[in-house]
Amino acid sequence: MRLASCLIHRRRKYFCCLCIFLPRGKDSTLSVNASENTNHPRYCTCRNTSVMGHIFSRQKTLLATSIAKWQTQLISPLSFRRKTMRSHLSTLLCFVLAAIVSAHDDHHDDQIPMGYYKYPYQAVYPGDNEVTADSIFSGITTFAKLPWVQCLNKDRDTAFDIAFIGAPFDTGTSYRPGARFGPAGIRAGSRRLTLYGGYNVPLEVNPFLSGLKIVDCGDIPVTPYDNHFAIRQIENSHKELLHRPAFSALGNDSLTGEPLVPISLDGKNHPRIITLGGDHTIVLPLLRSIYSAYGPISVIHFDSHLDTWKPSVFGGAPSEQAAINHGTYFYWASQEGLIKNGSSIHGAIRTTLSGPADYLNDDEAGFQRIEAREIDTLGTDGIIKKIRETVGDRPVYLSIDIDSIDPAFAPATGTPETGGWSTRELRTILRGLDGLHIVSADIVEVAPAYDTNAELTTMAAADVLYEVLSVMAKTPLGKVAN
Repeated sequence: MRLASCLIHRRRKYFCCLCIFLPRGKDSTLSVNASENTNHPRYCTCRNTSVMGHIFSRQKTLLATSIAKWQTQLISPLSFRRKTMRSHLSTLLCFVLAAIVSAHDDHHDDQIPMGYYKYPYQAVYPGDNEVTADSIFSGITTFAKLPWVQCLNKDRDTAFDIAFIGAPFDTGTSYRPGARFGPAGIRAGSRRLTLYGGYNVPLEVNPFLSGLKIVDCGDIPVTPYDNHFAIRQIENSHKELLHRPAFSALGNDSLTGEPLVPISLDGKNHPRIITLGGDHTIVLPLLRSIYSAYGPISVIHFDSHLDTWKPSVFGGAPSEQAAINHGTYFYWASQEGLIKNGSSIHGAIRTTLSGPADYLNDDEAGFQRIEAREIDTLGTDGIIKKIRETVGDRPVYLSIDIDSIDPAFAPATGTPETGGWSTRELRTILRGLDGLHIVSADIVEVAPAYDTNAELTTMAAADVLYEVLSVMAKTPLGKVAN
């Protein structure tokens, strides 16, 4: 009886084999597979070196069984009984050589592990009455465990319907920095979004099983050293994603059955981008990108601050670049004609002002306002009604500052203001936007360093985006042609 190892090259693949030799007519208890004919003089079990990580099988003693043709010229027989240690070293050397050969093999498709999907269409989400709460904490941290697609790199040709993208920029903030870590924090807070399945009960939709291709594109590579360059990076990256053809067709109108046509000015069916900030400065380059497809856009803005301040008031504009920050970006957006005046609205406002002139300037920027305290008199229904009357059926961009939520519920933000809405109230208002044509959205000013150990803020941000995603999934960006 002999035990030997070898490396076999067959059909452009490398196999590492462990073989047992028995004389004819002799039985053996060392057969690799008990079902094999033990009178056969040669037994080999082999494995493609590209899947060496799977060589140990629960049901087999040594290697997963895969019989390869025997090549006697490559075998170096060793006495099993006299030279057991040398046999083991030979086998180990075989595995090492196989791994080296596989690592340098040009045929990369042969190196993909079993069960691995190079381009997963969609994460596996439980449907109605299917298994939930199963290892939701496992795997890499994408938003709600969505497939990770390198949209700005090697997967730049991959189409999608809705993409999450991070913009880790916070060098435009006036008080507490740290929102550059917002994208990572929000993704961490979203891990349990699908713990019990992704079905949204009030909106009666599971956005993850809606038939749309939804992906997480990772983060935009943003420099922390040059705001001018960083803003250009954000605009160009968002625009590259926005002008990619959508994965799914618009289909037909649910009421009339008529085919839908895109609502964009360029007549194209654009995907939707949900951006994870980052401080609120990022909205200026995002609106510049949106303008390239939709023209002047109506904006729904949830925030405790106006963010329409003149640069001469907010920060004093000591330089041209310093004039663009998280308190002035809407001023510049209005000056550049990116906002559709009169059909944009703030919600949850409760900031202090330099004086009444700040509100006059806000009016000139094209915004109406809902103060945070108005929820006591209008209620959530009244606030929803005022927003819908302002926006109408126009395409709309949605921007959410996490500080619109009271710091009791979301403390981890750059400029917290007390007296805000609860997480429940904001989620209710967002659900009230069902049916609006939200072309893209963002959530900003999440600074995880100031959060509690319970991750209250990042969970709130993730839940808010879940409502936005659900609204998007229900309403295509199309209209009947006439």
